[in-house]
Amino acid sequence: MPLFLAILALGILIFVHELGHFLAAKLFGIYVERFSLGFGPKVVGIKWGETEYLLSSVPLGGYVKMLGEDGEEPIPPELEKRSFSHKPYWQRIIVVLAGPAANVIFAWALIYCTQVAGVPVLKPEIGKVLPNSPAEEAGLKPKDVIIAIDGKSVTSWSEMAKIIHSKPNREITLSVKRNGKIIEIKVKTEGKVQTDPSGRKRTIGLIGIYPSGSTVVKRLNPIIALGESLKETYRMAYITVKGLVMLIQRKISVKSLGGPILIVQMASKQAQNGFLQFLIFTALISVNLGIINLLPIPILDGGHVVLFSIEAIRRRPLSRKSREIAQQIGLAIIVFIMLIAMYNDLTRLLVQRGK
Repeated sequence: MPLFLAILALGILIFVHELGHFLAAKLFGIYVERFSLGFGPKVVGIKWGETEYLLSSVPLGGYVKMLGEDGEEPIPPELEKRSFSHKPYWQRIIVVLAGPAANVIFAWALIYCTQVAGVPVLKPEIGKVLPNSPAEEAGLKPKDVIIAIDGKSVTSWSEMAKIIHSKPNREITLSVKRNGKIIEIKVKTEGKVQTDPSGRKRTIGLIGIYPSGSTVVKRLNPIIALGESLKETYRMAYITVKGLVMLIQRKISVKSLGGPILIVQMASKQAQNGFLQFLIFTALISVNLGIINLLPIPILDGGHVVLFSIEAIRRRPLSRKSREIAQQIGLAIIVFIMLIAMYNDLTRLLVQRGK
């Protein structure tokens, strides 16, 4: 069942991406010939209106085929104004960007639903106090629940940890619930230098406690969730972009790249942790898919935007040969990246089986 959900999620994300292109094309009156999930020979299809909807044999993506998209095919005179190549460059760019935008919007919708439905978060309950730590010296004990820090209420372990980390070498006042009573405990945090993934060093505050592992369901008001889900979507996008930049800067090893096998494995694992956790992971993958497609690599959406922008500046289309060369370069880059990702996936599988 988890494996089925993982494969279904990938199919849905591909559908959402192509639906973005399709709806934008329809918005501008572009004649759409085919809408396909998958590549290669048709498995099943249906003609509805002017568009043929297909399920194709190679489930590694999808495509929307628009009339005049390659710029060279013959176009019936009566459909010339509805061809992709006849549309202004700004409309073509919007159609291209609509795919990644659909993925990001879909991710936001998933996150919004989970925040309204409620997601399990670690309770700010102490499970272990380290010996000779500031927490032990202050008198904190296992099963103490921290409900506020310096008067600011906290409802999860992550909220609590974020505040403590932001106050190194400072005295803080904890409001602690113990045996049904609220007590105030002052703790002097210790500063510890840590290096983040980008190589930047910073000092964080620590008091020497570990969570109990108990969880509580956190639900947001539907109105508040609108803004919070936008923030979380932005955070996912920021992490994705930062990871790509660090990969280019070689601050992250290419061994961290993963392909379809890793995605299915991780999705299956999240599905086992509960449906809401699976939805959050699906949202993250959707954001990743949207951001990656914006990379300025020919055959990706970002590459098309670059080519259309060049044509708009030149005020004339690129030659067929120039486009073909760009497509071949883009394809070579994508195949190279996919081979690295698949190699990493297979290596991880062999290591896991060897344990």
